[in-house]
Amino acid sequence: MTTTADETAAHQEAAAAKPMLVFCYSAQSGRCRRADGFLAQVLQRRRNHETFRLHRLDAEQRPDLAERFRVTELPTLLVVEEKVVRGRLENPRGCRDIAAFLEPWLN
Repeated sequence: MTTTADETAAHQEAAAAKPMLVFCYSAQSGRCRRADGFLAQVLQRRRNHETFRLHRLDAEQRPDLAERFRVTELPTLLVVEEKVVRGRLENPRGCRDIAAFLEPWLN
């Protein structure tokens, strides 16, 4: 099965139209690992895996990007649409926090 240039361009355009969900974390933090699990549960439970382009940003590995996004607390979730941060949730406490935060974008 081969894809044409038009199909590839359409796929890229559709992906670009999705909001980007950036999960800013530290690999050393237990709180960040828990938040990552909560995020996975929310996206699975709601069957919204395709709603966002999910990116994980290790703030210790990429402090330049963490600074650009003005991340001061870890973990932090950011929703970026059209190159603008449209939502920010610092230090989510559980699935309810994350689901409430993402509600405007979830189906």
